[in-house]
Parts: sequence; structure tokens; C-alpha cells
Amino acid sequence: MLGALFFGGCETLPQGIQQAKIEMAQHIASEPAGDYFIGRRYYKPDFKFWGYVRRPGEPWSSAQLVMLNEKQKLAPDREPLNFGSDNNYEYKLYGNFSGDKVYEPASNGIYPEFVLKSYELISTNPAPIFKSQFRGKATADLRYVVEKPE
Repeated sequence: MLGALFFGGCETLPQGIQQAKIEMAQHIASEPAGDYFIGRRYYKPDFKFWGYVRRPGEPWSSAQLVMLNEKQKLAPDREPLNFGSDNNYEYKLYGNFSGDKVYEPASNGIYPEFVLKSYELISTNPAPIFKSQFRGKATADLRYVVEKPE
């Protein structure tokens, strides 16, 4: 009985979630090296950051939340003036980190600046990378929460 109480509090991943994580790891491992980045749009109406950016072949847990410099190329949702319409889309991004840091007032955070030069849409329905996507947490509960990918 004591063992049941002890292990009852341990959290295990359901089979489907575990399989999704394995498939994502395999997908990331198969990304060709190159002079580009992988970006995941992370739209929050009250925040001004763009989303998470990582190098190809690296896990999402290594991604950085960035502020986008659009002087050379507008963000995908800004060109059609449909802000946030691409939330959770995945892109191949061409550009570079400027080395500058940008203050974002809503989160009171300082984020690296990514200078966007071009992009290609990879997926409008990529695999989940946030805990809330695995657990189906209500969006309203997360309005002011800045999640980190796993």
C-alpha cells in the first residue's frame, strides 16, 4: 500500500505523448545542417516577442525567444496585416542574431534580436513543443504565461 501511495504521485507520459516526442527527436536529428534557423511562432496578444528560434539539429529546449528585426523582411503575419494568424507555425528562417538585446515591456524581459532576411513555411501544424499542448490546458489560463519549449 505504501508503494502505491509513493508511486501514485509520479507522473508518466501517456504512450501517445511519448511517441510524439520520439518522432520529433527523429525529425530534428534529420534536419540538414545549413545557414538557416528553425523558428516557431509564439504569439501572445499582449507581448511583442516573435517566437522561438533554434539551429537545425538542436532540440527545442535550446531555442531562444526572440525579438524580430523586420527592417529587411517583414514577419510572415505582418505582410498580410493578420497579426498572430501564424501562431505555432514552423518556419525555416534566414537571417542572423545581431548581438543586440531588446527589452519587451509586457514580460519585463530582455530578448536577443534576430534580423529576418527571408523565411519559408515548414508546417502550419507542427508537433507540439510546449507542455500545454500535450496537456490541453485552456488558452485563457496561459494568456500571461511565457512557456518554454521542451
